[in-house]
Amino acid sequence: MTKKVSSITGQELREMFAAATAWLEKNAPDIDELNVFPVPDGDTGTNMLLTMRSSVEEAYRAPDHSASAIAQALAKGALLGARGNSGVILSQIFRGMAEDMTDKEEISGADLARALSKAAKTAYKGLSNPTEGTILTVIKEASSAAMKKSAGNGKDIIAVMETTVSTAKESVANTPTLLPVLKEAGVVDAGGQGLYTILEGALQYLKGETEQMQFKKPQVITSSIPLTLRLPEMIAADEVPYGYCTELMLKGEDLDPDKIKTRLVKKGESLIVVGDSSTIRVHIHTLDPGNIVHVATGLGTIHQVSIRNMDEQHRDFVAAQKERAVATDVATIAVVAGEGLEEVFNSLGVTAIVHGGQTMNPSTKDILTAVEQVPSDKVILLPNNKNIILTAKQVKPLTKKMVEIIPTETIPQGVAALLAFDYDANLETNTSLMKQAIENVKTIEVTRAVRSTQIGGLKIKKKQIISLLDNELITVGNNAIEVLMDTLNKISLDENEILTIYYGDDTTLSEAEKASKTIREKYSRLQVEIIRGSQPHYNYIISVE
Repeated sequence: MTKKVSSITGQELREMFAAATAWLEKNAPDIDELNVFPVPDGDTGTNMLLTMRSSVEEAYRAPDHSASAIAQALAKGALLGARGNSGVILSQIFRGMAEDMTDKEEISGADLARALSKAAKTAYKGLSNPTEGTILTVIKEASSAAMKKSAGNGKDIIAVMETTVSTAKESVANTPTLLPVLKEAGVVDAGGQGLYTILEGALQYLKGETEQMQFKKPQVITSSIPLTLRLPEMIAADEVPYGYCTELMLKGEDLDPDKIKTRLVKKGESLIVVGDSSTIRVHIHTLDPGNIVHVATGLGTIHQVSIRNMDEQHRDFVAAQKERAVATDVATIAVVAGEGLEEVFNSLGVTAIVHGGQTMNPSTKDILTAVEQVPSDKVILLPNNKNIILTAKQVKPLTKKMVEIIPTETIPQGVAALLAFDYDANLETNTSLMKQAIENVKTIEVTRAVRSTQIGGLKIKKKQIISLLDNELITVGNNAIEVLMDTLNKISLDENEILTIYYGDDTTLSEAEKASKTIREKYSRLQVEIIRGSQPHYNYIISVE
């Protein structure tokens, strides 16, 4: 039976967040790895941890041990020590809580719920352009649930906190449905994960589980939706540089956060300006950090200036992903044809590629040779063609290595499976994850008929354009784009958001761009990407997710 706690003192409030900080410290490296494209912004887990440490250190220095005084000290420490976007937002969460806990010696479950609600409002107010699917959504949904719970059981702070934590967990898992970049990368929001970890640590303290916490580790929440596609090889406009993540603290008299925000809002992206009349924390992504510093020096004295080159962070992130691919003890082998598609699979960290595909199926020996050459005793095979699956299965009894075959019948299925690969998971878990992933992608293939025939009610002449949907012949015509559009018209796209065009060796980029434009005009809701596949025989291979 869960114990009940009607209220906590200021000292207990401080110890609660000290325990939460220790819990976050165990999870910080995993949270760092959740940072995704397109804008790398430091290390979220590390930034939140440093912010929490500063917050708790200030709380230990507070001479007054009332709940309100401790809350004020926590907020002050968080603001002074805030690092990165996530740290600044976290400081605003503490600020909102402190503002709602004024003149309280102790706080009940109802008090905590109201403080969390105020925290959510304050955090949203601090951003010039609040984005859903982030830590903001998590605090909003968690605090809303806490308020509902406190209405019926307001004296029990543990009951309120349990509801807060469980709702935060669900909210984090749901962040990829709200933020496309998370969905594309197949991860949850790093800041949301960090906040959930803090709340979970606080709950464990309230339940008297601090000793057990020493022998456990927080878990990173997995996405509530299937992984989808985001590849660095897409064809797009000239890449815009990420610029510099610029942070500073501004001190002075009669400072106005709203006016400062107005002055800076057009000078960059991801602007956050928070604080009071004497201390302001600024965070912005800009191509000209000197301009930001110049504006700030005209308003007061600047402290704790941090300018980080996000383009370098981007390169480091890519390099780290490649290192992780090498470090895994489970190797992946994919059957792929086409220079462009090989680049795609290499960019996703595949261990080895067997050249082959339609009309050039590799032999059992070809696949076996690859299995024996990869530096791992555990191997996952991606045939990527229905005619190669049986050949791949023949390899298992011919090797002493542990081999699993993911029955990928198309290139998009192979990509989806590889995106689902977890470098920290074992062979069994990865096999399960990858098999699940291939069920959530549709494949359209557009090619030319090699002979005249009649099938499925369709009369086909040699060299006419035909399309297949998941290996089923769907449409015939004389124009590749028209056949493609006719195929899309025959399937439901209500649940899909991303369409990726891999254009073949016999198709030009301009033709692929024309196809992309035609699709966008009719399906404006879809995000359409173009990737050079260079595959033989097929004008287009289309992934619909």
